[in-house]
Amino acid sequence: MSNIEITKKILTARFDVINHDSIDEYISHNGYTALKKAMATTGEKIISEVKTAGLKGRGGAGFPTGLKMESVLQAEGLPKYIICNADEGEPGNFKDRYLMEKDPHQLIEGIIICAYAANINHGYIFIRGEYINAINIMDKALEQARVNGYLGDNILDSGFNFDMEIYTGAGSYICGEEFALLVTIEGKQGRATYKPPFPTTCGLYNKPTQINNVETFCNIPHIINMGGEEFSKIGTDSSKGTKLVCLSGNIVNPGLYEVELGTSIRDIIDKLGKGVPNNRAIKMVQLGGASGPVIPENMLDIKLDSKEMSKIDLTYGSGAIIVMDDRIDILDILKRIIEFFHHESCGKCTPCREGLTQMLILLDRFIDGVATSDDLAILEILMETMNQASICGLGQAAPTATQKVLEYFREEFTSKIRSTDSNVV
Repeated sequence: MSNIEITKKILTARFDVINHDSIDEYISHNGYTALKKAMATTGEKIISEVKTAGLKGRGGAGFPTGLKMESVLQAEGLPKYIICNADEGEPGNFKDRYLMEKDPHQLIEGIIICAYAANINHGYIFIRGEYINAINIMDKALEQARVNGYLGDNILDSGFNFDMEIYTGAGSYICGEEFALLVTIEGKQGRATYKPPFPTTCGLYNKPTQINNVETFCNIPHIINMGGEEFSKIGTDSSKGTKLVCLSGNIVNPGLYEVELGTSIRDIIDKLGKGVPNNRAIKMVQLGGASGPVIPENMLDIKLDSKEMSKIDLTYGSGAIIVMDDRIDILDILKRIIEFFHHESCGKCTPCREGLTQMLILLDRFIDGVATSDDLAILEILMETMNQASICGLGQAAPTATQKVLEYFREEFTSKIRSTDSNVV
């Protein structure tokens, strides 16, 4: 494994180099060469390359992409569908918007390759409704791809037929959850459903469906062009390739950065973000977005590596890094996070619907300085119940930041327990 490079442009290599509205410029910069290469081989070989590359989903869950493709290929039932999840409703994330706006054909090429590999003839790009510019750019790029023979019937004289369309969301965070996304496309109310079965066997219209994040699909053409083995040399043993990082908060140079997996959070903040304004101290950093964990300053040397982070129950999620300096009120931050999830919950399951309501009540007791040690015990039991019993990731992950604050900043809660309580923990 080579030494880790902080910045390594693969997905962003064409950003501001080509005109995003020009398919000709994309083609002149190695565009659609991976599709031609893929169509000269079989779906099984394409999937084998992706598995060799070690690519994991970039939407947050980190499921091996090659296994998902293989499951859809082997699943019984026709037609099969492919969906790009471009809802990107997680606060703190904006990478997918940049990928669509700066290099739309990279995404389209990746989706077509995956569709060819799993024998899929129709697809959707589900884009959050607020991304007006991205929607318009992607719509124009799809039409250019059709005119140039990359979408439609008999693509590149291969006998393979495939087309896709854009579906726009209506601003609901829950529709970023894959099952809520599926039923939304079907014209139903966007609410999570129980699983299994999973989309790879019973997805859109109860047919096998491959769902991936924008960033995941954008990696596919590079894997095909580089070869899975060469791609696997980038990153670490457990986390291959690069990761788009959305750096925001109290930071001198916020923005989108592409880093090699294995880069430390401290290097991203100090070397790319240029540190905190006025050299203020970092209080805590949130990883992945509003549903992600928080860590104190003394843990910033941890690397973006799934195996290393899992040892201490952390994840880099979809890639957001939100820096908060020593001026913040941690309990106020937590309340804002829970208010967001309370607003966005679909209300279908009791642990999420009632749990978020009760979390807000308990947080207010701590903020007001009237909480007891019993309130703290109830809060911890409540969050564990939400983790284990909520139907989907919203309810399961909503308490994550609060749980991590209790792990690393417990005094923020215990200091608010009223002094007459003799059972302070």
